[in-house]
Amino acid sequence: MRGRLACQASMRTLLRFLFQVLFRIEVAGDLNVFARADRLLIVSSLRSRLDALLLALFLPRNPVVIVPPDQIKSGVTRWMLRHVAHEAIDMADPSAVKRLVKLLRAGSIVALFPEGRIARSGAVMKIYPVPALVAARSGATILPVNVGRPDPWLGGAGVSGWLARTFPAITIRVLAPTHIDGIAGGSARRRRARATRKLTAIMQTLAFECSAFKPIFESFLDACAVHGRDTVLVEDARGEPQTFGQLLRTSLSVARLARHFSSDRENVAVLLPNVATTVAVVLGLSAAGRVPAMLNYTSGPRGMEVARAAAGVRAVITSRKFVEQARLQPLLEALAGCDIVYLEDMRGRFGLRDKFWLVAFALRFPRLAMVRRSIREPAVVLFTSGSEGRPKGVVLSHQALIANVAQIRVVLAFTPQDKILNPLPLYHAYSFTAGMVLPLVTGTRLYLYISPLHYRAIPEIAYRRDCTVLFGTSTLLSYYASNASPMDFCRLRYVISGGEKLAPEVARLWMEKFGLRIFDGYGCTECAPVISLATPAFYRSGTVGAFLPGVDYRLDKVPGIDKGSLLYVRGPNLMLGYYLPDQPGVLQPPRSELGAGWYNTGDVAEVDEDGIVTICGRVRRFAKIAGEMVSLDQVEQVARHASPDHHHAAVLDVRESEGESTLLFTTDCTLDRIALQRAARQLGAQDLAVARRVVRLAALPLLGNGKTDYVRLMQAAQQHVPGRSVPDVASL
Repeated sequence: MRGRLACQASMRTLLRFLFQVLFRIEVAGDLNVFARADRLLIVSSLRSRLDALLLALFLPRNPVVIVPPDQIKSGVTRWMLRHVAHEAIDMADPSAVKRLVKLLRAGSIVALFPEGRIARSGAVMKIYPVPALVAARSGATILPVNVGRPDPWLGGAGVSGWLARTFPAITIRVLAPTHIDGIAGGSARRRRARATRKLTAIMQTLAFECSAFKPIFESFLDACAVHGRDTVLVEDARGEPQTFGQLLRTSLSVARLARHFSSDRENVAVLLPNVATTVAVVLGLSAAGRVPAMLNYTSGPRGMEVARAAAGVRAVITSRKFVEQARLQPLLEALAGCDIVYLEDMRGRFGLRDKFWLVAFALRFPRLAMVRRSIREPAVVLFTSGSEGRPKGVVLSHQALIANVAQIRVVLAFTPQDKILNPLPLYHAYSFTAGMVLPLVTGTRLYLYISPLHYRAIPEIAYRRDCTVLFGTSTLLSYYASNASPMDFCRLRYVISGGEKLAPEVARLWMEKFGLRIFDGYGCTECAPVISLATPAFYRSGTVGAFLPGVDYRLDKVPGIDKGSLLYVRGPNLMLGYYLPDQPGVLQPPRSELGAGWYNTGDVAEVDEDGIVTICGRVRRFAKIAGEMVSLDQVEQVARHASPDHHHAAVLDVRESEGESTLLFTTDCTLDRIALQRAARQLGAQDLAVARRVVRLAALPLLGNGKTDYVRLMQAAQQHVPGRSVPDVASL
């Protein structure tokens, strides 16, 4: 027996030496927890067959590694595991709980993989209840550990490059310990589900905190190295698919020319539609060390001038063809003080010396050709929609954008086999991050469409192009569903709604007509933009899922509002600050009552014991009537219940003689207060949730991103006289 133990120890030493030489293993993090904790449960994501062996060999105190049975079928793996403490246990076996709790109470350190299999994407997969119940019943300290690999492009070409990719340096990162508690009460099934959700959140945080954060162009180059330059990445309505290599060539060309009309770190406006060229322009400006400012071409001349002045823009990149087809000449007149740079002219400026630089140097060594930037420097300027006033410039750093992409990636699996259909304009934060930066980083194919308002064309594109992911707003999704055949969305895996609250009737329509569940998200431009997102792991109808990993929140009660509290958030995806119209070009860092780093969302929210978030409305969207606070969102909810096949919008109606009241705009020509009162009684809503006045319109005005234009409706409300027809909203 003693000889066998000595032989096993010798083999452990030999294996440890071998792997140290091959993979240059480094263990990072606070290892003192191994000495402090009495019962320690290590959780990790299984990325390769070697991960279990590496944890057993390189972590202190020789943990007992729990290996999925199907992972030890390989003869080599089984032979190597013979020399470390391990057990083959199926995470789907409920009887494993007693065995693992017994191991922990006996003083052993246990390392296991809650997903029960090798993970095939960056997202956290199914988490089995067994590990969560083991942690809860044993009272063990949970220690998240990640076995990380380096950048895929390291090593270059040749033999040395092959060795670097085949035997990469590996870092085993130990994160802060945590516990699963607060699951007592309720049925056994309820306790099991609660513990599993908590462990899922721990695993998602582990995956997020171990993500690589790099500037956008560097992240694109990493994806280029992984997927290959000949792989198609972006398609658009012109029918000319763009590969990684073609995007790289165009973006480097833009970077080369940007020095002629802009200076280092300058904000350069982009006035272009949803086409592949826009993606290349954004990448090129980033590679050149410039900051793209995405102008909203639907905001009108006044809104465009306010946005340009706020960001201190001197140069605008656009296209003559786009300006002519979209009839944007009045907008260019508002930008008369800027240097208008046309893409058609840029091609003529790219001379022989530039072409030689591109072919001989930049395409071969793009990391040397780019301008290096810190992850914390500005990456883009986006502008708020102006739904509540004048647009503000929101300055987002590379860290904010890449962090938000990483947060989304760990809760939803996006793969190169997916294809995203993004009809939302790229000047919108939701579209820019999820509909452009995410595909550039993950290698997920992207189809850009020029307008979200082509309700018949978009379902047809989804069908013909085999799209698996669709982004939209509640309003847009309702129009797409109404105009689509039941088979148009047969390939979709994810339908993600954002920008406005998802209407229950829209979710019901998609489920009944297409059998698809809409994942509703919540966010704001200032948070790059996603804050919470409904996912298969955290889904409940009528909610926006759970907060993304890395997002902290605080709730503060608002006087007069009984349901919900004012939501504050902070996280790595928070903006650097604002460019305000009153102080052009001066960055204003975010401030709130809670101090630096906390952002006041202005939204009223509830968070239940499972961490599921419900948005009750905006603080500004409450009216004080007869001493009570009435939510305008609830007024709209009553209208939707009374008339689910039409669209409705409620605004505040302020009259000096009557004080505050509510005004409902609707596209239902038969809707009246009697029907609203009946719907309110059915919903159990207060009488004040029935709009005081009802105004009928042919269609509600929409912003370019598909959200309801409340500014124009407020203007119409101010001009509305009871008994007369409403002013033409389109003319406001």
